[in-house]
Amino acid sequence: MKPTLNFHSFADADELAEHLAARVADLLRQAIKARGRATLVVSGGSTPKPLFRALAHQALDWGRVTVTLADERWVDTTAPDSNEGLLRRYLLRDQAGAAKVVGLKNKAATAKEGEKECAQRLAGLPRPFDVVILGMGGDGHTASFFPGARRLPEALDMKSGRDCLAISPPEAPHERMTLTLPVLLDSRQII
Repeated sequence: MKPTLNFHSFADADELAEHLAARVADLLRQAIKARGRATLVVSGGSTPKPLFRALAHQALDWGRVTVTLADERWVDTTAPDSNEGLLRRYLLRDQAGAAKVVGLKNKAATAKEGEKECAQRLAGLPRPFDVVILGMGGDGHTASFFPGARRLPEALDMKSGRDCLAISPPEAPHERMTLTLPVLLDSRQII
């Protein structure tokens, strides 16, 4: 099946967040109806906050939804820069508080040392993912595919067999863990 690209335009960020939250919730409901559960992969950064707030109020069986991250900064999950922390503060409240989270950050001192445990966690998630939501940083990165990063070719390698990879951005301050390109593409819907 050939992928399709649809472009939508909105008056402002609030309208976008409400529309996207309704669409994502509908896709999650469809997955739950078809398979009894749903998987949602999200990005961090500043743009998802309005979406997370709107999505948290959507009525669906959140107890059947598992959420993970496209990437994570290798900082404690309570740190302001943590994507999991952002997810917990803005999405996992109200009705969405019943969702299960599979975080990428673990107790390893470095992301490289944490790759094995992270891969084990991800292996427990059903695939293809139902919904993947990606953003784009000011430097053009999505997930943690940073232009110029030393391990970028490994992260993009469609035959690597890896689910996740530690990567150090050339400019950003924290080492990261990212899902690899083949894993992100193993999705029913990418937004």
